[in-house]
Amino acid sequence: MKFQGSQTYVATQDLMLAVNAAITLKRPLLVKGEPGTGKTMLAEEVAAALNMPLLQWHIKSTTKAQQGLYEYDAVSRLRDSQLADVDGGERVKNIHNYIVQGVLWQAFTADTPVALLIDEIDKADIEFPNDLLREIDRMEFYCYETRELIKAKHRPLVFITSNNEKELPDAFLRRCFFHFIKFPDAVTMQQIVDVHFPGLKKDLLTAAMKTFFDIRNLPGLKKKPSTSELLDWLKLLVAEDIPLEALQSKDDKVAVPPLVGALLKNEQDVTLFEKLVFMQRHNR
Repeated sequence: MKFQGSQTYVATQDLMLAVNAAITLKRPLLVKGEPGTGKTMLAEEVAAALNMPLLQWHIKSTTKAQQGLYEYDAVSRLRDSQLADVDGGERVKNIHNYIVQGVLWQAFTADTPVALLIDEIDKADIEFPNDLLREIDRMEFYCYETRELIKAKHRPLVFITSNNEKELPDAFLRRCFFHFIKFPDAVTMQQIVDVHFPGLKKDLLTAAMKTFFDIRNLPGLKKKPSTSELLDWLKLLVAEDIPLEALQSKDDKVAVPPLVGALLKNEQDVTLFEKLVFMQRHNR
């Protein structure tokens, strides 16, 4: 079982090696990189390429590790116990009716191997990764309410993404295979664009790519535009039928592009960019 890329996802050689190394080692693949570089999509594409179902767990600041295992719905059981006369209380007697299985439980008990995405793990509390150490390492956990030991029938292929908002514990890192997705260079970026916009005119693509990288290379940007934002921008250029001339400046200097709001996402960056254009136009 090896990942060799897909027609809809441009994977660099080092990224494919990282995925296959995680498969060989039977360890989670921890993927870092700036937002918009395709970390989440990687799990989706690998699962599709290897013909594996994908379970996704999108982490929030309030997410607890227990939710990935299971949750005991005590409130519903209490309510049903108060209405026990309806069915003689048969439902209340079976505690399994009030156990809500989390994605880890589902992944462990699946009849076929699955891929599991734990997305943006750094959004959760700092203790969240530590709380999952045993389960990810041993591929089992104990359900105290039902007195069951839930063991993985098949070891899932685990993807964990992080935007580097928080440092992850060393003990957690030791259990993962790590890969950092570098921002694509111009050649790789063009391959990515070709996948999504195969019919895009070459002149328009060249001008759009130049504008995009000019903006990314602008010093002092609070948030540099990402791959996903470039794709959104190109989609808008095509939809609005923006002419090539709108992306080109006569003196080869940076110009404010149309629909720049798809690339710059805060007022400081827009102001900085407009100041640069103003200074260049006035030769200051």
